[in-house]
Amino acid sequence: MIVRDRPSGLRLMLTMQGSIFSRIWKSLLVTTVLAILVTLTGGALLHHKITLTTIPFTLIGLPLAIFLGFRNNSAYDRYWEGRKLWGEVVLRSRNFVRQCFTMIEPASGEPDGTADIRIRLVHRSIAFAHALRHHLRDSDSVAELEHLLPRDEWQRLTTVSHKPHFLMQRMGEDLQRCRAQGRIDTVLMVSIDATLSAMVAAGAACERIKNTPVPFSYTLLLHRTAYLYCFLLPFGLVDSIGFMTPFVVAIVAYTFFGLDALGDEIEEPFGTSANDLPLAAICRTIEINLRESLDEENIPAPFKPVDYHLT
Repeated sequence: MIVRDRPSGLRLMLTMQGSIFSRIWKSLLVTTVLAILVTLTGGALLHHKITLTTIPFTLIGLPLAIFLGFRNNSAYDRYWEGRKLWGEVVLRSRNFVRQCFTMIEPASGEPDGTADIRIRLVHRSIAFAHALRHHLRDSDSVAELEHLLPRDEWQRLTTVSHKPHFLMQRMGEDLQRCRAQGRIDTVLMVSIDATLSAMVAAGAACERIKNTPVPFSYTLLLHRTAYLYCFLLPFGLVDSIGFMTPFVVAIVAYTFFGLDALGDEIEEPFGTSANDLPLAAICRTIEINLRESLDEENIPAPFKPVDYHLT
């Protein structure tokens, strides 16, 4: 995610970090070169004059802009829903550490009233956030989770395909162990289980977003229409605006190609591109908050943007 104040003046026009320009510059270059050639030839192709008025472009351009806007709104809804779901994970994680230390009684004979099983539950909730992030990004979480889990549990984790689900299963087993030992009342256990269920629900909703893209046929239709529109536009403008045709075509193409590419980028909010959600920073926030609740030392520092990019 790009984290910066909006630049002003000339810097606004020249800023590349976070811009969609890097994804569309080739298509934009081809369209502009085509517009230049059409302008130099007066709209002739193979010695045949191609005559197009601005009327068909007006008729097509308005619905195309509407459909591009609708598609980008749908993509942003997915992006914003993903952010709300991760906000839910942050909220539930903070509630969970509080519930562990106010609802689960310490085991008899433990020093300072600190129960190892409660610390293990909190560490496992940190591991859940990291595991969910890696699961959504199709990356390997094994090395990052090693210091958060008991050795035998970590070794079992390396063999499973759905690591967030495995961790939640272990959460349930520890809660059942606490109930069997009389360290938590059944009614209070239900409250903690509801918190864990909400974390699982948030993770499942994130998987739904990741695994259900915008229908390909809809994306393909908009993609083709935008490119055909921009490739044919010089023939409709050259007779009316002459040498200004390449400039106008470049601006229109930048807008349409940019909206098309931006929709592709933000419809999958859990990736690692510049405009995706900063899942690593969110997970680090969860880890810091929960470790501080345990009064631990050597708490990691929060992530800072690198070249305005927060991952």
